[in-house]
Amino acid sequence: MNDNSGHNQSLVHRLKEGDESAYVHLIDTYDRRLCLYANSLVGDILLAEDIVQNVYIKVWEVRKKLNPELPLTSFLYKSVYNDCITEFHKNKLITSLKRKHIEELDAIFEDKDEDSLERLITMVKQAIQELPPKCKEVFLMSKKEGLTHIEISNYLNLSPKTIERHITMAFSRIRESVGNKSDITLFLLFGFRQYPKT
Repeated sequence: MNDNSGHNQSLVHRLKEGDESAYVHLIDTYDRRLCLYANSLVGDILLAEDIVQNVYIKVWEVRKKLNPELPLTSFLYKSVYNDCITEFHKNKLITSLKRKHIEELDAIFEDKDEDSLERLITMVKQAIQELPPKCKEVFLMSKKEGLTHIEISNYLNLSPKTIERHITMAFSRIRESVGNKSDITLFLLFGFRQYPKT
């Protein structure tokens, strides 16, 4: 059994016993990732935080029914996903492109490998770290900070074409390292943006 499985079982057992420190640990561990994920789906940070907060409440309410053999990570992401879909249907906010992303996310969550999502995210982060320094700087300014090509161009004193080349190179290298799930993982990390087509 790997360390992640052992940690998962220990945390679930503590939650089942009503250990409030385990509950705090759960929130501290997953809050930022879940809020980013929910926000990437609904595009509203306040709504995203409400959705995640409701998921935490749900976890506490059903804690005695949690199965230590099943990955808690998948349960959390799937719960957030389901609540986001409910909001989409309620407000009719879903677009065809977002639907494509959501269907791909659903396929990831249906994966029986409990570490699949975390592994994808780790692989993408590693691929970003291995980009050439200037390429990485431009990519993160674009995707993490949400700056436009013109804003980055002005800030770094580089031409817009150079900025575009750096971003295209970054996507190309990430896809080479991670494969066909790189776009959906970037979507999870940085939110809903149009990515270059392969």
